[in-house]
Amino acid sequence: MLVKTFGCAIIGINAIIVTIEVNSEKGIQFFLVGLPDSSVKESYQRIVASFSNLGYKFPKKRITINMAPADIRKEGSAYDLPLAVGIMAVSDQINVSQLDRYVIMGELSLDGALNPIRGVLPMAIQAEKEGYKGIIVPKENAREAAVVENLEVIGAENLSQVVDFLNGSLAIAPERVDLDTLTEEEVCLYDFQDVKGQEGLKRALEIAASGSHNVLLIGSPGSGKTMLAKRLPGILPPMTLAEALETTKIHSVAGLMGRNRTLLTARPFRSPHHSISDAGLCGGGSFPQPGEISLANNGVLFLDEVPEMQRHTLEILRQPMEDREITISRAKFSVTFPANFMLVAAMNPCPCGYYNHPDRECVCKPGEVQKYLNKISGPLMDRIDLHVEVLPVPYNELSDVRRGEPSAEIRKRVIAARKIQEERYKAYPGIHSNAQMTTKLLQQYCCLDQRSHEALHNAMRRLGLSARAYDRILKVARTIADLEGVANIQYDHLAEAINYRSLDRDSWGS
Repeated sequence: MLVKTFGCAIIGINAIIVTIEVNSEKGIQFFLVGLPDSSVKESYQRIVASFSNLGYKFPKKRITINMAPADIRKEGSAYDLPLAVGIMAVSDQINVSQLDRYVIMGELSLDGALNPIRGVLPMAIQAEKEGYKGIIVPKENAREAAVVENLEVIGAENLSQVVDFLNGSLAIAPERVDLDTLTEEEVCLYDFQDVKGQEGLKRALEIAASGSHNVLLIGSPGSGKTMLAKRLPGILPPMTLAEALETTKIHSVAGLMGRNRTLLTARPFRSPHHSISDAGLCGGGSFPQPGEISLANNGVLFLDEVPEMQRHTLEILRQPMEDREITISRAKFSVTFPANFMLVAAMNPCPCGYYNHPDRECVCKPGEVQKYLNKISGPLMDRIDLHVEVLPVPYNELSDVRRGEPSAEIRKRVIAARKIQEERYKAYPGIHSNAQMTTKLLQQYCCLDQRSHEALHNAMRRLGLSARAYDRILKVARTIADLEGVANIQYDHLAEAINYRSLDRDSWGS
């Protein structure tokens, strides 16, 4: 007798349907084929124990299970449930009439309970795309899958409920979520109004948020770099439904969703330690998982103490910052993860931390400042749009009891600027902000008058800027103009944008 059940395999952040063919004949052996890894092979012990504890019979026959397509590696314990259902169906303990209508995934405990699994959202999306009626998953994953419309999501607590549901003796209400309520964002704990002084830095971060530009903050210890970086997500525009779905898929595949979660509606803020490995930053492994740059997709990647990171680890950022995705290749396949993040990097100006400090003297030896800055390569520095010097806050500003402008007010201006950009680039798929402009769009929307041309020419010559830095200046100037609601870039906009390149190699630490 042959029975088929259906599961899913995760490739990158997408899923493909896996057909689990269970065949029984005379004999007493058990075979599991179709490129399963060790955790899938171990499902046999979990299934046998759960059957015994729930009072079901494991068939005393020769059982052969094939997981097709057989050339794709099957990984993880999430195949326990479809394998168990297939074995029960082939031994006439489950009605087979419903099996071809559902995708079934879940991990079994030895007592038959279902444990939560990774990657449920991409599984549900693929099941709906391929025309399945529904998906059966552990109860704690049901809300995550329920964001997919036109799909019946059945959340079960144990194997017995799945068996009774498929046999028609138990009715389980499909999980429902209201997508309109999911757009309500999580409360941000950090607000700009709590920050004393640093008006110039606040302005730079507002520009960065308005155009999705990368930022480098350089200043002495305790000047407020980390404090302000943590407040950046609070002024970013709310995520669209498409952005929320993409971000949730990444976190779901990485196993970071938690229990009974639906969509991630707040923009992610990832702050890895400077000792992070290459694979931790970009993703990897024998079966690639997303790294920090993908987990920060549609949000902020904050790298503190950048010069302390390994040089080759930092250089990994160069390609994703341009392409906004990263491809990890292995011998038999490659996986592409989204990497559309805003980079906020922070560093001290020198090893002792007090170069260019207004009150304290730098004790570094001659040449050490430049050597320290050289830990960040020129190509990587070129890809950072705004270089901002962060000076210490004087006492009179620290002791001021008046509160600053709240994040909510800054965010209104950021949203208004982003709406201008969305309207401007609506005919260009994949481009939503000024930071994503191509060369053709730069020529179309970043026209300069003669005075601005001369100022930019002088800056290029004086600072020794590259062609990429030239493009970055124009993009930042375009964002500043959008913040003011001006159609064309003016001289003042360009001058402010040039000022944010003042930390380039030829003018800082020399």
